[in-house]
Amino acid sequence: MTTQRENTAINLQINSSIPKYIQIADSIEEDIHAGKFVIGERLPSIRDLSTKNSISRDTAEKAYKELRDRSLIYSVMGIGNFVESKDLNSAINVFFLINKPCTYKMEIYNSFVNALGEKGQVDMYLYYCEEQLFINALKKNINNYNYFVIMPHFRDSEQSHINYTSLTIKAINSIPKDKLVILDKAHSEINGSFPVIYQDFKLDLINALTEGITKLKNYEKVILVYPSKAVFPYPVGLLEGFLEFCAAHQFEFQILEEIPTALAFKSKDAYITIEDNDLVNLVQQIKEKNLKIGEDVGIISYNDTPLKVLLDINVLSTDFITMGQKAAEAILTKTKENFKNPFLYIERNSL
Repeated sequence: MTTQRENTAINLQINSSIPKYIQIADSIEEDIHAGKFVIGERLPSIRDLSTKNSISRDTAEKAYKELRDRSLIYSVMGIGNFVESKDLNSAINVFFLINKPCTYKMEIYNSFVNALGEKGQVDMYLYYCEEQLFINALKKNINNYNYFVIMPHFRDSEQSHINYTSLTIKAINSIPKDKLVILDKAHSEINGSFPVIYQDFKLDLINALTEGITKLKNYEKVILVYPSKAVFPYPVGLLEGFLEFCAAHQFEFQILEEIPTALAFKSKDAYITIEDNDLVNLVQQIKEKNLKIGEDVGIISYNDTPLKVLLDINVLSTDFITMGQKAAEAILTKTKENFKNPFLYIERNSL
């Protein structure tokens, strides 16, 4: 272990919105990657770092904690902080940013991680469709990763789904395009060339429903349960695709915000549910009234999950495993191609 260097002064931007401890951590990280600190070298003590940069000991300690969280340094009790001994350039470090925690998002993530294998280290972050959480996550981590895999879904002032906001576009455009992969969404708003694995929500829904049209014609009305003001809003393309499909094939239709607690079933209605809680509520009420799924009432659900396999529910679903694999493949092969992800109509016994 080498001794610490004399010059530990860091150029802090006093008027910056970035906290001082983050500025310090970012500066030291840049020096590590640039080879100014070598592997195993002891970093300045908390006392020296605080004195030479006119900061509090608490700020210096937070900066080193941040570097430990980034796996760039390690601490030895009573001795000091040292540059991490692993080869920082040997692994592909990926920042995986998704909008919400759910079964199918995790399926994409797990598929991606498995496809990268030992070549990659992946950290997942959640931003809950919140613009500022998304921007803060990127700003804090922009210098910490080799690649950024982003799934953009936001809400507007009316709580409806939008692809991007002006501020999130600016944040994404700050990422070097050779480090960017976008999943799930259109990308025309983002400058440059980079890989995209996307869905066409409107066309996908039309094509998938068309595959199931023979059985749908056994029902007198098709009812879409589309929560327009959900906590995690859904793309309007789903609603547009449903309306266009029904018009093209002259289906009588209805749109509900949710499954009511006391649903008055009519003979031969088919329901398309988006959210899982609506599916569960619907199935429970069908069973309570001793009706038969797939005969008296038809069900199609959006996004496949193990629950829907267990319940034998027909689904409309993108191929989550392929989406994760294609994202990993884009990184490993350094391709910049766009890939239309497969969207499936999976026939079971609920229609």
